[in-house]
Amino acid sequence: MSTFTPAPGAAPITRQVLAQASMEARLMLRNGEQLLLAVVIPVIVLVGGVQGAERVDLSYGVDTFVPGVLALAVMSTSFTALAIATGFERRYGVIKRLGTSPLSRTSLLAGKVLALLVVQLLQAMVISGVGLALGWEPDVAVLGVALAVALGTVAFASLGLMVAGALRAEATLAAANLIYLLLMAGGAVVLPASAYGSFGDVVTYLPSGALGEAMRAALIDAAIAWRHLVVLLVWGTGAALVTARTFKWE
Repeated sequence: MSTFTPAPGAAPITRQVLAQASMEARLMLRNGEQLLLAVVIPVIVLVGGVQGAERVDLSYGVDTFVPGVLALAVMSTSFTALAIATGFERRYGVIKRLGTSPLSRTSLLAGKVLALLVVQLLQAMVISGVGLALGWEPDVAVLGVALAVALGTVAFASLGLMVAGALRAEATLAAANLIYLLLMAGGAVVLPASAYGSFGDVVTYLPSGALGEAMRAALIDAAIAWRHLVVLLVWGTGAALVTARTFKWE
């Protein structure tokens, strides 16, 4: 007769990350406020931008707005929604309980990023559908889009978690929304950097400008904007390292 020998221990890191990502994705899709940031606001910006540009005779059309709004969707989900949700998770003790599990800070970050990519796939489908209905005719570099979304997600998610891990929930709410509005208005995410005149060269070194330019290059010129992708990589790597070292579970 064999003897049962318990073998306690943590699950493999891959399984931990997938389980965390699955839970995060379900929570995001059930949250009305996050869906507002993820889908409704970008669609309003897209439709309003296209219709407004036609009325005031701007040189920007739907082919310019769709890549910018896709970049805005990545920013709104990866930064603003994630920072606010994580800030209140810390306040209510959810993150503290996760801290007692074998889940590390790096695994938590990886799980949240993977969940964001799932949500962003749904965002892209909705925004692209609206863009096509408005007459969008994309010329796509698939690798360029994939790299822009992946690196943009890592950069903004790391920045969002860095803010949420350092501030109280209410301060995170205010800071995340303020930064989102500032970057949406002046960060070259919706409109190209050329629209900002001499300031355009500066904003391309912001994560918002780098993401917007990378998306426009991939969806308008079917090109890969390596310089802007490197900017995103630097922001993502730096913010991820800081977050992994400074994130507080409570």
